Amino acid sequence: MPELPEVETTRRGLLPYATGRRLDGLRIRDHRLRWPVDPGVAGRVAGRDITALERRGKYLIFRLSGDASLLLHLGMSGHVRVVALNTPVAAHDHVDFVLDSGVVLRFNDPRRFGSLHEAGALPDEHPLLERLGPEPLSDAFDGGHLWRISRGRRVAVKNLIMDSHVVVGVGNIYAAEALHRSGIHPSRPAGRVSQQRYAQLATDIKAVLGEAIEAGGTTLRDFARSDGLPGYFQQTLAVYGRAGEACHQCGRALKSIRLGQRATVYCPACQR
Repeated sequence: MPELPEVETTRRGLLPYATGRRLDGLRIRDHRLRWPVDPGVAGRVAGRDITALERRGKYLIFRLSGDASLLLHLGMSGHVRVVALNTPVAAHDHVDFVLDSGVVLRFNDPRRFGSLHEAGALPDEHPLLERLGPEPLSDAFDGGHLWRISRGRRVAVKNLIMDSHVVVGVGNIYAAEALHRSGIHPSRPAGRVSQQRYAQLATDIKAVLGEAIEAGGTTLRDFARSDGLPGYFQQTLAVYGRAGEACHQCGRALKSIRLGQRATVYCPACQR
């Protein structure tokens, strides 16, 4: 599913088309997303200006004039493309953001696990956002934060850093990659990781996410950027999806286990 780098890549791709433009309307073709889309939202936001396009975790936040905002989650397979107004509608094109420039931001979601919500003037207080942890690329996230929150916890460290209440946006791909860089076994109990190792892990999480954003995200199955091109970070993955292959650092065969019902690949020699 799209993770933080993919959502941030989408935000950056949409930014020059969206900000400062008037939202002439929303065309909602299918209200049956993860949560039913309020049928009245289109009328309430039509004619408002898009003053900013932000990201919180994996949510895109369209800030609108008149103290309004919209939250868009891409779900497991969703993406947003920039298309011309007269572009034919394809299967799974559920929502159009129609702009006064003649451009349409078209949300396509084959599995319909995405969502669209009206959030008002304070989107961070929306129930879907208010309990989220710090942004991993912000100053609020560091090794000290991870160390403090992990004390006495037996949960696997990989599951801890994938908990959105601890830190947002560190999904399966990037958690596996950061733990490999830090030399930490993914199943190690979170409370048994030292403060020094958490400092390194936080640094590696920031690095992995930053590199993925610069590379345009990671395309594994469904994700594509707003320009329709794939991301290229998957070409540099060290462990994710490489079970049985040689570790780039030591040459040992990478192993796979399941944590929290997710496949987790690691190096049995490099990660302890």
